[in-house]
Amino acid sequence: MSLDSRLWGKAAGLGKNARGAHRTHPLICHLLDTAAVAEVVWDELLTSHQRSMVVGALQVPEEEMRALAAFWAGLHDIGKISVPFQLHRGGPKNAEGELLAQELCGERGYGFAAGAAQDRQSHEAAAHWRLVGMFEEIGYPSSRRRPQSQLSHAVAQMLGGHGGRYHPVVRGKDYRCPAVRHPGLGTGGWEEQRRVHFDEVRRVTGATSVPRGRMTPGAAVVLTGLVILSDWLASIEVEIQARLTEEGWAGAPEDLDAYWKTAREAALRLVQKTDLLGTGFTRPDPVRCADETGLLASMGGQLPDLVTEHGPGLVVVTSSPSEERTEAALRAAAALGHAAGARGLFYALPTGSSADNHMAQVHAFAEQALTGPWRSLLLHSSSRLKPAEAARQWAQARAAGDVSAEPGEEWAPAANSWLNSHHRALLAALGTGTVDELLQAVMPVKFNVMRLFAFSGKVVVVDEAHARGAWGQKLMLRFLEWAAALRIPVVLAALSADKSVDAMLAAYQRGAGGAGEPMVQPRRLPAWSFVDAHSGRGHVPRQPAGAVRTSTLSTEVLDGAPYDEIQAALVPLVEAGSGRAVVYRPTPADAITTFCQLSQDLPGLDVSLIHEQMHNKDRWRRLAACRDTFSPGVGVSGPSVLVTTPMLEHVRGLRFDLVVSGPAPLAALLARAAQGAGDRPRLVVLKADSTFELDDDALVRRTDMVLGAGRTISMPQDVPLLLDEVYADELVDRLGEAAARELQQLDNRRTVRERRATGTAGWLQVPGPRELDGDLGLLSRDHPGMEPELLSCVLGEEMVHVVCLHQGFLLEDGIPKEKLALDSKKRRPKPGQLVPYLIPVPQRLVEGVTGDANSDWRGMAALKNVLRLNMAPEDGTWVRTGEGHRFRLSELGLTVDQLP
Repeated sequence: MSLDSRLWGKAAGLGKNARGAHRTHPLICHLLDTAAVAEVVWDELLTSHQRSMVVGALQVPEEEMRALAAFWAGLHDIGKISVPFQLHRGGPKNAEGELLAQELCGERGYGFAAGAAQDRQSHEAAAHWRLVGMFEEIGYPSSRRRPQSQLSHAVAQMLGGHGGRYHPVVRGKDYRCPAVRHPGLGTGGWEEQRRVHFDEVRRVTGATSVPRGRMTPGAAVVLTGLVILSDWLASIEVEIQARLTEEGWAGAPEDLDAYWKTAREAALRLVQKTDLLGTGFTRPDPVRCADETGLLASMGGQLPDLVTEHGPGLVVVTSSPSEERTEAALRAAAALGHAAGARGLFYALPTGSSADNHMAQVHAFAEQALTGPWRSLLLHSSSRLKPAEAARQWAQARAAGDVSAEPGEEWAPAANSWLNSHHRALLAALGTGTVDELLQAVMPVKFNVMRLFAFSGKVVVVDEAHARGAWGQKLMLRFLEWAAALRIPVVLAALSADKSVDAMLAAYQRGAGGAGEPMVQPRRLPAWSFVDAHSGRGHVPRQPAGAVRTSTLSTEVLDGAPYDEIQAALVPLVEAGSGRAVVYRPTPADAITTFCQLSQDLPGLDVSLIHEQMHNKDRWRRLAACRDTFSPGVGVSGPSVLVTTPMLEHVRGLRFDLVVSGPAPLAALLARAAQGAGDRPRLVVLKADSTFELDDDALVRRTDMVLGAGRTISMPQDVPLLLDEVYADELVDRLGEAAARELQQLDNRRTVRERRATGTAGWLQVPGPRELDGDLGLLSRDHPGMEPELLSCVLGEEMVHVVCLHQGFLLEDGIPKEKLALDSKKRRPKPGQLVPYLIPVPQRLVEGVTGDANSDWRGMAALKNVLRLNMAPEDGTWVRTGEGHRFRLSELGLTVDQLP
């Protein structure tokens, strides 16, 4: 039977012909397009390590593996040769509105059983079901008892996952007679065309080899990523339009050979347009430090030799938060990236605000460490709608005087870049974002394996690795297992060594297959260690790093009214006419109130404000201004104070003579105190102030007991000892019976919360690489109650994003700024336009608020977590009252009050 070119593969966005019928792209052409792109991805985009993982697992020479990868990628959509797909009611139609594929139904061989058109099997699952038997027929190893353990099933299951989810194992009784269970697959001509398409793709790609190896988890991740990426690129509508075949094109073997040549020529140009090619790491320069015993000198002198001898792996750096620790982590990433032949870096932080602030330092690193062209994206919850536009807006917000930063934005992709999409953005060479982008790779969400593929070609840096709740800690361990199995170089930076850091080292060792002694992070500060990904062995440097900057932190705990104590602490700065201070308030509303009071009561003080509930653009501008005012070495005339919220504790590069904070867990207080300037920084703790809503009451109480009325702390030497003291069971013994009982109750609640979160994360996370047992479907398994809202819990706080409007204009700085542009057909906004105006707000503050978005807007996936509010002017601000909440927007940001 000859190939039937009427079977269509693509139609959406291809327009109509002169007779008014939809243009279609034959399925065989889309299959060959994808195979051609897969060749280029294999040659130009995969790292040598990614290719070696596949070649080593499947035990075929690299050139033959290249042909097999193209062959397999070309088969990904063979499930479209099915009744439900070809006759889908949304498929291409003629000028009269009839499905083009209807003409097949009346032909001999294309009949189908009753109910076949209603078969709900997806075309991805259909490919999985049918390809198992086809691979078995051409000699791929197979097994009736354990199909998932053999290559014929593994490749089919891998290809069935190109839509973002793998499908369950198909048993022999089903894949040998698939149409019995799924009549939509069809028999007769349907089955014959699947075989013809299979054979022609194999012939054209030259994939005659029969691999005898197995599909390891690493090989599955790389090949899945290659197939999905190739499909995405081959599906770009404007590119398909340039290759549409003429009417009457037969698809004979000579036609396919000619089309294959065209597809290969187009594939290289296509991949070159993606901003993905050409990035690598330079050879790191030798480190020259004035202090030869410091952290940078210790790592720079020893890590390159360890990496040369053992290959890339995991580096853990424990030190007080500082720009020096960030620089040490980045230099470690450069050494690991060069050794691994990585093509980029992802820098992960706890919050979007800290990611915004680190972007400048990450870019400065990239200028020195990366070769070739590189593209940078900002990746966190309020930027992922259009990551490239978020990066561009970030750069412009940092530019002085609101001047466009375009001349210096060569690192940022254009707004219309192919990468400017949430699912594709992680492929960019340089990403700065939040840790949940990593953790979703080990949750059973759509395209989770594509995330693992993106990271498998990069170095991953996790700053503030300890700054997560039990949810995040559990999932981070699973991510590190996968990272080691995929030989992903990782750098972890943490405040201090403890059991959680040891658990991260153990997880990486486990993923690498290490069976030796568990690694323990040195307890002194600063310190670092290394685990190689090849053997899983731990290595402690021969000469532990000495403390570069020691200081004596003076803490004072005050029990008066919070604002009175704040004002009293700042008066000496006003009287002296100099000095810089930061005041941490528990909520944005508290920060705004304190800012207004200080501005009125202390006229000689330069007061600044920044908090999380500001427009993205405004927050970026203020962060940039903070670096200009509060960075070390910056000359400032007169006393200055910055009023903020806990969002600032992860921001680097700021220095203050005085840090004022409400009660908080010791780790948070130390992170804030690390922003103190000089050899004797000061920390004032307001005992009577409110706590941050997400802080643990037991840890706050324990911290208060350890600090007492105040304490002098040697930094960083005393940090591990203090943290141990806060968590010590013996702390309860100091208290009287009633106080001890109260603290024990708080401890018990914390234990219950942590165990519940850990248990839920353990239930939700995907299996480790050594637990799959050949079944890729376990990476996509559904759970009862698996709702999208669970994803945001990885960092303990579910967020929505508010956009405020008045009569269709976006509000900024207290005035209507820009007209909201809506799509003329569906009345939906362009997500990129909203990025600068989004305000992140915890979901708990807006429970029950439906917003003013219409159903078309709400039905758009990119805007699902965007809350649109129509505001009205009131007393110089913008207000919306209703549904039990009162929203007030001014140039100082958004406040949300719950009405009685």
